[in-house]
Amino acid sequence: MKNKYRVALAGNPNCGKTCIFNALTGTRQHVGNYPGVTVESKSGTFTFENIEIELIDLPGVYSLSSSSPEEEVAFNELTAPGIDLIINVVDSTIPQRSLYLTTQLAELHIPMLLAFNMSDDARKKGMKYNIPRLEKYFGSPIVQTVASQTGGVRGLLDRLVQTLSELEDHGVPMLTYGADIDDAINAVAEKIEALNVERLRHVPARFFAIKLLEHDSAAMRIPEFESVFEEVEEQIKHLWEKHAINADTFMADRRYAMLAGACRDTISMTQERRREISDKIDLVLTNRYLGLPIFLLIMYVTFWFTFTCSEPLMGYIETFFGFLADSIGKTWSPEKVPFLRSMIIDGVIGGVGGVIVFLPNILFLFFAIAILEDSGYMSRAAFIMDGIMRTFGLQGRSFVPLVLGFGCTVPAIMATRTIESDRDRAVTIMVLPLMSCSARLPIYALLIPAFFAGCQATVMFLIYVIGIIAALVAALVMKNTLFKGDGEVYLMELPPYRMPTLKSLLLHMWDRSRMYLHKAGTVILAASIILYICNTFPQKKAEEFSRNYDAEIASVREKNAFGPVRLSLAENLPGLSKEQIAEVKKERHLTPELLEAVDMKKLSLLQKKLVQSASETNDAVKALENARKAEAMAWTISGRIGHALVPLMRPIGFDWHATTATIGALAAKEVFVSQLGILFSQGEADENSHSLRTILVRTYTPLQAFCMMLFCLLSIPCLATLAIIRKELNSWKMALIEGCAMFALAYTVSFIVYQGGMLLNIGTKMLG
Repeated sequence: MKNKYRVALAGNPNCGKTCIFNALTGTRQHVGNYPGVTVESKSGTFTFENIEIELIDLPGVYSLSSSSPEEEVAFNELTAPGIDLIINVVDSTIPQRSLYLTTQLAELHIPMLLAFNMSDDARKKGMKYNIPRLEKYFGSPIVQTVASQTGGVRGLLDRLVQTLSELEDHGVPMLTYGADIDDAINAVAEKIEALNVERLRHVPARFFAIKLLEHDSAAMRIPEFESVFEEVEEQIKHLWEKHAINADTFMADRRYAMLAGACRDTISMTQERRREISDKIDLVLTNRYLGLPIFLLIMYVTFWFTFTCSEPLMGYIETFFGFLADSIGKTWSPEKVPFLRSMIIDGVIGGVGGVIVFLPNILFLFFAIAILEDSGYMSRAAFIMDGIMRTFGLQGRSFVPLVLGFGCTVPAIMATRTIESDRDRAVTIMVLPLMSCSARLPIYALLIPAFFAGCQATVMFLIYVIGIIAALVAALVMKNTLFKGDGEVYLMELPPYRMPTLKSLLLHMWDRSRMYLHKAGTVILAASIILYICNTFPQKKAEEFSRNYDAEIASVREKNAFGPVRLSLAENLPGLSKEQIAEVKKERHLTPELLEAVDMKKLSLLQKKLVQSASETNDAVKALENARKAEAMAWTISGRIGHALVPLMRPIGFDWHATTATIGALAAKEVFVSQLGILFSQGEADENSHSLRTILVRTYTPLQAFCMMLFCLLSIPCLATLAIIRKELNSWKMALIEGCAMFALAYTVSFIVYQGGMLLNIGTKMLG
């Protein structure tokens, strides 16, 4: 017996396969994507009784017909060498449908262990299994499990070790499809065996013969089998002439007929058939009139839970990164490698910290989603919204990610993994950035009160509605162009309600959070550094500025350091001799001895004057420093690009300030506000900056402000969004198409609105 094995975990969607995978592997998991497709790959390792087992979690499929990316992945994985055992998870509440996949897995002649999951639900339905007889049918051991309960897979672990120790003696399944079909299979199998294809010798020729007779696309693409196609077509023709059955369906018909007999012989029902609790709950939750309001209420509670629980943790993370930046700033002298110091503090910590601060949102959001999924409600939500979403070319499961897009686009795109259809998932991902995420909110909060004070709520509502309409229309267009194809029919399975396990929920959180942190430490880090360089270099030399800012700042500080106000007052303070007054002027501070000789009322007046003088000094210095930052920003790569793009952006109402701020906002949309603050000599202002609003009102018209919000709404939210699109669609091409398409959409809509407003003279008057 070996001490290391590779085991594949296979089963239908919603059969509890993920619960079993999580229960066996815990946190020792690796998540990624299969090359060339967007299907998630998952593997994990665990050790039991000194045996190391690598568990490969295959995508949930109903068959190995290669009619979907998930089925093709499962086909390729199972026909590759190296699989020692298959654990086939079966939903024991619907055995006849679940065992259809089992018949195909048995044809591989790979040792198999059947896990009849949800056995507690099967018992509640009054189902009794004759396990020994079923084991003979499939030539495989069977163990009953309840993966949703703690300890519910212990029996599976024990039987797994026993099965691994007896791999050489595994049984042969009793699968027969009738004399004529078996003869056809054998005829094709003989031709395949005669080819003696070395790389496929580990797979029975009978398995490939069945696949070729079914015209399976994955099998038909194997080049070595081309010489067998003539025999395949001859056998299909023979079966048609004798039985009038189609190649596409005859194997499926025979498998179901065989399963019907097997289930009839091995499964009995008690006479008492209680109505399940799930059916009673569904009378309310999927009710024609109550279903939608209840779903919207559940979505509201989900968001309330997410933001309420995450807010304190976000504050702690923000405080930590602020403390980290301050600590580095204090210990690292500005004179020592100033560029690297600034890049780490402002670029790395500021950029990555600004993204990691949303980690609590990700944690609690996916915790809530995991509850909805594991409990069985998410399938009901898809059922409720399916009719509405199909009007726009999507399916019901697309609704939840679209709603999540109002929070943050990155986790919303990650949430599309619940969508089975590869095409629907891709369309949902592509339109998600059009939903107005929270990063855009500071832009609205800055501009709307300044330019639309009388109708703030209306304008805010209008912006969000525009984003929703744009997303739905874009989905409809893409389903009829870029992702055009025949309408897909989905089996809307409503699994019974179950109580989620805490372990499964925490693993859901861990998986998504790990992906988010990985993105923050790679793509977002790189983007933050690149944008920092663009906003910093080239740096102006002191002599290249239009004014000598250092000299002016020094002059202001010298002039007002303790100022003529203090000294004149000091000369008139009673109780001070000329020598003491001279000492005040020289030392510029009052010693304890001098304080004893000073009238305290006069000293209080002096202190107030000094505070006022210091405040005026700080304001003057800050204004000069902000002016220098603004002039330096115009000199940087971002500023120069902003100036260069003015001819392109002027037709949508943008000047170089707005254009440059848009470039900086590629890191994160909220950066648009702080960039405007720097460019208008207001420092790194936020959305509540009254002085920045005053300058903007004097610089732009309401029409220009509206077009800024419109452009920020319809353009890509951030570079992290493009990175996660590439990750989920496994294609840089699609990510680039998304970025270019959104820019074209944002520019076109903003152009129409701005030029139309100018033509009709709407919002063209300055308010300041």
